[in-house]
Amino acid sequence: MVAVTELQKIGVGVMAFGLFFLLFGVLLYFDSVLLAFGNILFLTGLTFIIGLRRTAHFFFQKHKFRGSFFFLGGVALVIGRWPITGMLVESYGFVLLFRSFFPMALGFVLSAVNIPFLNSFFSSSSSMV
Repeated sequence: MVAVTELQKIGVGVMAFGLFFLLFGVLLYFDSVLLAFGNILFLTGLTFIIGLRRTAHFFFQKHKFRGSFFFLGGVALVIGRWPITGMLVESYGFVLLFRSFFPMALGFVLSAVNIPFLNSFFSSSSSMV
């Protein structure tokens, strides 16, 4: 079993608040203050969860430089009160950073069909009538 430290628990909470503020900022027509606060909380939570050294190593790898540049540049644009442009640039950087993760996540979601409990939700032969 994996031991979860107190800092990691705090990091999950901080990251959840960051995602909440990002979602709330988008819902309120790209409010720049909420988006900036959400970005700062999200990056702080990520740092608490995986550590400062691993966070720096993740963002500053040579093959991820372009994705990191666009992601962190988008965060800087949002903080600089250009919320729509910043979120577009940040989204592009996010896709570049996590491009190798998407096939694994899709495989996990598609394998959820084989789980017996969830299989009843996805079966097409059952009728709701």
